Amino acid sequence: MPNNTAENKEFTELLKNVHAIGKETIARYAAEVDENARFPHESFEAIKSLKLMSAYVPTKFGGMGLNVEQISIICEALGHYCGSTAMIYAMHKIQVACIVHHCMEVDFFKTYVDKLVSEQRLIASATTEIGTGGDLLSSFCAVEENNGEFEITKKAPVISYGEAADDLMLTARRNMDAPKSDQVGILLSKDQYTLEAISGWDTLGFRGTCSAGFVVTAKGSTEQINPVPFTDILSQTMHPYAHITWASLWSGICADAVNNARIFVKNAMRKNPNMPPISSIRLGELDCVLSSMRNNITVAIEHYSGMLETADADAFTNFGFSIRINNLKINSSQFFIDIVGKAMLICGISSYRNDSDLSLCRHIRDAYGASLMVNNDRIMMHNATLLLMHKEEH
Repeated sequence: MPNNTAENKEFTELLKNVHAIGKETIARYAAEVDENARFPHESFEAIKSLKLMSAYVPTKFGGMGLNVEQISIICEALGHYCGSTAMIYAMHKIQVACIVHHCMEVDFFKTYVDKLVSEQRLIASATTEIGTGGDLLSSFCAVEENNGEFEITKKAPVISYGEAADDLMLTARRNMDAPKSDQVGILLSKDQYTLEAISGWDTLGFRGTCSAGFVVTAKGSTEQINPVPFTDILSQTMHPYAHITWASLWSGICADAVNNARIFVKNAMRKNPNMPPISSIRLGELDCVLSSMRNNITVAIEHYSGMLETADADAFTNFGFSIRINNLKINSSQFFIDIVGKAMLICGISSYRNDSDLSLCRHIRDAYGASLMVNNDRIMMHNATLLLMHKEEH
């Protein structure tokens, strides 16, 4: 959070408004979005009304100039009301951060940011590719350049909210002769690409993210290609920003589950005020676990924010930093399942019913997605490799 008191007051007011649209609009449509696995249009109209799509854009470029901590707090707040809405917002913000951190010296991207601020555009991403095993640092598709124009075709197994997005950030090899790891990011507007669906999105949780697979066919100008190597963007922004914002929105879903458990225990105590129910002990334990989850996120935000302030690019290649950010994702996704599951044990059958005011059905289904989206086993294997190469810290 910024130290300036006025800025604190402004953010406090903004957060109050976020919770207002959460209660009035986002929560109202959350069940329908989940049931029909549809994009939460109503939620994003409300989010756009608060100019939140460009909240991370610096004030000198027309945005709110919020920092990483403030964006994570907004993600957590959205998580209270609809996991899919919060996840989509977090994924959009990852793309915004990549542009803000790495592209603001390029005229095309500066012009785009003006449109992002004025039109509150939604950015999706196509970073994975069929055949790479989920490796973000590899691409088969490549930029085919000719006289300042390019063409590209990419088979993406997942493009979250691809059909609802206004723009698409796509990764590919720099050119036809480049190795798989020499990648660039390309920002495409909706009128420059077509999507051919190759898979649907009928899942257990996070159904409203609409993360289907597509073949992307695109044409554009080479000025839309980010000159910064994608490896730098991934290590300095996409990787840490993703795990911080994801963990934050998961903590928001967890907080809502804990709140349901608190309501249940309060109701039980009213029936017999002289004898606190055993569930009150379970509630205390549950709140302790949620605090641990939040503390991990806070430490990660402080660490990452400090690195952004020092602007030491070499620090982001440190194996220790990568391991810690990976651990944040792994631990947070495990906390997610643990917290919601324990909240369900406290609330009992009422949390198991879809038609109950204390229902946690959507929460638990979303919880299991957290460890599968970028599979924890793959991250753990990557960490094991890094640990063998990493010098011991004292």
